[in-house]
Amino acid sequence: MKVELSADEARVIGALIEKEITTPDQYPLSLNALTNACNQKSNRDPVVHWPESRVQQLLDGLSRRALAVDRSGFGSRVPKYRHLFCNTTFGSLKFSGQELAIVCELLLRGPQTPGELRGRASRMCPFADVGEVEVALEQLMSREDGPFVARMAREPGRRESRYAQLFTGALADEPAEPAPGASEGSGVQAAPDDRIEALERAVRRLEMEVADLKGKMEG
Repeated sequence: MKVELSADEARVIGALIEKEITTPDQYPLSLNALTNACNQKSNRDPVVHWPESRVQQLLDGLSRRALAVDRSGFGSRVPKYRHLFCNTTFGSLKFSGQELAIVCELLLRGPQTPGELRGRASRMCPFADVGEVEVALEQLMSREDGPFVARMAREPGRRESRYAQLFTGALADEPAEPAPGASEGSGVQAAPDDRIEALERAVRRLEMEVADLKGKMEG
């Protein structure tokens, strides 16, 4: 079953995932460190100014749902917290490194284009090019246990569509485009520009596969 989060819970989970990847020596996080991570001005949208009491309240709620846990070491006087959102021993929700980096960025910053995601998520997991971001996004949109991401309707004047995470609910203010391979009988028709974009993504995927096969043959 897909995890459902409030917008504030998404910020806490996103901050825990980010720090687990980028500063593993400082993870799990104390309440103070997690509060600072949630209130961080860089790589956050919107920027919030929560007191520790608000973060503790959110942690308590997440802990009751087995999505966060106090993992203080023996003899530690300061409680430290880690997420149980995904990629845990007993949990069913699993992401690849690229998928997790994308999900984390979407939880922390909201809807973004593949180009924006490549620039921001690469600090957590490398992406060779935007095509790799698009492949990971398509996987997140089409997984059997998902979807976890939706492509939003392209804004006028923008070449790329933005993508949004669905853990905080379906998109309410803007229509989402269907996932790749959606049935023609669904009543949703892709615009010409959208079909061109889908073809461009398919070509990039094929080019990467050919390059990979060529490398294996030469090796």
